[in-house]
Amino acid sequence: MSKALLEKAKTLEPLHPNKSTALFGGESSGILNWNNIAYPHWYKIYKRLIGNYWQADEINMSADVRQFADLTRSERDAYLKVIGLLSTLDAPQTRTALLISLYATDPSVQSIMAVIAQQEAVHNESYSYVLSSVVSLDEQNMSFELGRQDSVLLKRNKKLTQQYNAFVENPTVENLQKTLVYTALLEGMFFYSGFAFFYNLARQNKMVGTSTMISYINRDELEHGRFISELFRAVLAENPDMNNAAFTDWVYEQFRMSVELEMEWSNYVLADVDGIDTDEMTGYVKYRANKMLRMMGLSELYPDFTDNPMKWIRAYVDNFDGTKTDFFEQKSRQYTKTSDMNGFDDL
Repeated sequence: MSKALLEKAKTLEPLHPNKSTALFGGESSGILNWNNIAYPHWYKIYKRLIGNYWQADEINMSADVRQFADLTRSERDAYLKVIGLLSTLDAPQTRTALLISLYATDPSVQSIMAVIAQQEAVHNESYSYVLSSVVSLDEQNMSFELGRQDSVLLKRNKKLTQQYNAFVENPTVENLQKTLVYTALLEGMFFYSGFAFFYNLARQNKMVGTSTMISYINRDELEHGRFISELFRAVLAENPDMNNAAFTDWVYEQFRMSVELEMEWSNYVLADVDGIDTDEMTGYVKYRANKMLRMMGLSELYPDFTDNPMKWIRAYVDNFDGTKTDFFEQKSRQYTKTSDMNGFDDL
């Protein structure tokens, strides 16, 4: 079953029930009644997602425009490389979310993935927006070229790229689940050393507009990671032939390898940045990996990193541990609507 090709869900099948018989490869009319879905609590996830609505050009970048030139050379270099990393990861997420929705026979999954795809598109737009505020068009383009040219970044993204393309070419339940594993890694771990870089600047009162935008992206990604993890577990429960030791070992191996690659990338891009402790960052990456594994119903790989070693990050973003931050009350990080004066229209 797990190796059989999935068919794209039909738009409407009136003879099938409204409540889907399976998330993928099942039967459903295509009519969505949120009061009659297979996994009722997913309506709350949908509501949280749409409650996170924001737009990039409502964030005031005027202070960042002035401050960018005053950053150290290492900070400016890391700023451009991290934006390059984030854009490389977020751009394919829009397509991947939409692709998953095309094969989902549960209309609630289709709707949730549609919202996730829209938010990933906003994230990618926001990287263009912040770069257009602080650097020239040539430097913007160079940052977006990193995903195609930087050898460390190419190595880091290689396995993710291969798996995402494998699902495009061979849409089976097995490749869907493997793609969900890498999506969970992306949403729950791959972004986080980059996020930490911008939060480190913010705690020094540098580039606060950028870090505010990053906190909104971070908040979205936490919700995406939560849903992807639940979807992974639900698909696994519906396809028990995949719930075996070989697949579990594969998942653990991808996490181990991804942690090593993330640590290599972090050391490469952040080693010379003041305020970033690379050992602390390594612990944070392992902590995030443990967190995503638990959410996916698996055991932790790094027993020494069950707590967040970079607790100062909690001041900048919502998280799943119960700590909630009101973005509008943080005195150092104001969310201010702006006009077109930031230069985004010059793209």
